[in-house]
Amino acid sequence: MEIGEDKKLIIDDDEGNQLEKEIEEGKELIIDDGEGNQFKMEILFTYHNEERNKNYVFFFDPKDPDNVIPMIYHEDYTLEEIEDDEEYEEVEEVFNAYEEDPKIQDLKNK
Repeated sequence: MEIGEDKKLIIDDDEGNQLEKEIEEGKELIIDDGEGNQFKMEILFTYHNEERNKNYVFFFDPKDPDNVIPMIYHEDYTLEEIEDDEEYEEVEEVFNAYEEDPKIQDLKNK
């Protein structure tokens, strides 16, 4: 999926209202690509890397849940692609640990 340079997040609450608030797991988000296209996604999980002092969000298109997209997110609700190979490998390790967590697997199987 290609997402434009001006990535903005719009978080939908449970009532369908669009809010600018903290990104939370299980919430829908809409990605605006800056060209008038919007993509509805679902947040899988987020984490903060203390060493890099960065926040990451893992999300997916509900039509393609196996394609999880990790990105850096900022307090102003903009997204940034992970371009550094070492940083991307770290993020992949976090995702793999998440996927292998027995508690997560139990939740998926319910």
